[in-house]
Amino acid sequence: MAKRAILMMAYGSPDKFEDIEPYYTDIRRGRKPSPEQLHELTERYKAIGMGNDSSLLLRITQSQADLVKELTGLPVYLGMRHWTPWIREAIQQMKEDGVEEVVGVVMAPHFSEMSIARYIANVEDAQKLHEAEMEISFVKSWHDHSLFIEALNEKINNAMSLFSEDEDPHVIFTAHSLPERILKNNDPYKIQLLETCDLLAERADIASWSFAFQSAGRTEEKWLGPDLLEEIEKLNNEDVKSILVCSVGFITDHLEVMYDIDIEAKKFAADLGIHLERTESLNANLLMAEALKDVIEKEFDK
Repeated sequence: MAKRAILMMAYGSPDKFEDIEPYYTDIRRGRKPSPEQLHELTERYKAIGMGNDSSLLLRITQSQADLVKELTGLPVYLGMRHWTPWIREAIQQMKEDGVEEVVGVVMAPHFSEMSIARYIANVEDAQKLHEAEMEISFVKSWHDHSLFIEALNEKINNAMSLFSEDEDPHVIFTAHSLPERILKNNDPYKIQLLETCDLLAERADIASWSFAFQSAGRTEEKWLGPDLLEEIEKLNNEDVKSILVCSVGFITDHLEVMYDIDIEAKKFAADLGIHLERTESLNANLLMAEALKDVIEKEFDK
């Protein structure tokens, strides 16, 4: 039987402050950030308590990998798209270890040509670079898996205890924005996000909810909206005074959750007199790991 392994991929995050500039440069395809951009990003990392050890994202992704390894009995290799350990390094290591058959999965449940497809392209480039002839297939989305929905449902139920008995919070589901041009190519990203929201709202019996994008890039082109802050302002105009944010697109604590929601959005809401809370991120969640095990094994069996 062919030697099998799992390639688990995530976006990547700097390990320490001196990593921020090269990390940001990689995201910008080789263009260094301006001093002002670098200062702003550094201050955001300071605000969420960044240290000088391995990144929070990497530590959590490693914990997720450990759970999937335990459940599947297969070795799990980590590969990051924009920082170490790089996807190309994981491919090289798998080749050296004699791996013959691989399933790759990204720690993002929803497919887009601008996200998941780019991870796949990174893997294909790495295979060519290292002349790694192993057979690799990919889990392209797992946004509607029942165990993923159940894991989010548990987090919503837990978060309701953060509100008083006389509060009935409106729920805003969020995900990372992408350039609006993806819609012209029938990209399924927004459709899959709304499918997750519909399934979750039904499972959690949520009557009042909406969807918003967050963390849009600062470029001249238009990004998908509404933005989270715009949605909060709209709800304020409708006299909504308690909000629960559930980020269905982000499964792991990192900058876009801990700063954009916990600091920026929470302060924006507080200034409007709104009580805003966030569901805990799934992180190393057993139900989610079981969902990943299921979709990975089905991919191996194709």
